[in-house]
Amino acid sequence: MRKGGMEQRATELRGTEQRAQAVVTVRLVRSFEHRNFRPLVFHGVSLDGTVQDFVQLVREDIATRPGLPPPFKTFAYDTLKIIHQAHGAKTNELVMSLDDDENLILQDNLTLKAAGVANETEVAFFRKEDYSLYKANPKTAW
Repeated sequence: MRKGGMEQRATELRGTEQRAQAVVTVRLVRSFEHRNFRPLVFHGVSLDGTVQDFVQLVREDIATRPGLPPPFKTFAYDTLKIIHQAHGAKTNELVMSLDDDENLILQDNLTLKAAGVANETEVAFFRKEDYSLYKANPKTAW
């Protein structure tokens, strides 16, 4: 490879590194009371995309993902919340923590990076109405 070609390739690689991509685990939460959830791993997620775009990507994926039970495919998920960051402390809650909603629930108009999502972040995807009911009376059915 010519010297000019090597420099061009190095520039392309740096440009790829600058576009933030991550592995994000999405925990589909069907029921807080019954602790019914299913984790899914997404590779190559662009952290420069909006939360709204990521929600759409996840919805499209779960609708067609093989091996995912039908109740998880058709559930009306509408909210994302950060559960865990890589190298951070974990909660003792089995499904997710009920604290710090103002900072951890992702706003649709922000980019994933601006919302606090980084590589190896785990987020919950759930129906906000169910979460509000559970938060008001956090009891499990078993």
